[in-house]
Amino acid sequence: MLDTIKNALPPFAKDLKLNLSSLLCEEVLNPTQRYGVLVASALAAKNAGLIRAAVAEAAANINASEIENAKAANAIMGMTNIYYRFLHMAKDAEFGKMPAGLRMQIIGNPPADKHNFELYALAVSAVNGCEFCVAAHVNELKKAGLSHPQIQAAIRLSATVHAIAGVLESEAALNGTLVQAA
Repeated sequence: MLDTIKNALPPFAKDLKLNLSSLLCEEVLNPTQRYGVLVASALAAKNAGLIRAAVAEAAANINASEIENAKAANAIMGMTNIYYRFLHMAKDAEFGKMPAGLRMQIIGNPPADKHNFELYALAVSAVNGCEFCVAAHVNELKKAGLSHPQIQAAIRLSATVHAIAGVLESEAALNGTLVQAA
């Protein structure tokens, strides 16, 4: 599972390996939230070996509906992050007045816990760099009672997962190989 990924990291990425280990043990977030953020972030980072390892690790620690919740957050944020980044980057108020015209029902009716879905959506939005979505999800999470340390813990984990995916992809490109999870 994740040990295969951690062991595949080169010595220069030791900090990432240690951060992943410590963040997955940190109790600021509950286990469901930690492993859901892990899955959502791995999906957003798009490294096949890391995705397989994250899902396998999560399956050993949380229920399948929360894994689906993380997958749903990644799917919908993959679309909405692009759309709302466009609105921000276009700097044309007329686009903001127009209806999005995109189906986003899953946001209001996710497969599992709504607050966890928001946390996973935040993690994906951070990876995807959508300022509008990050602010919206932070606002929803604060209204739901999540603390600044909890929100920060999710982003710290997401940032680490994203960096690990980048190292794995870079090393695969340099070596002409792909890191495969067991």
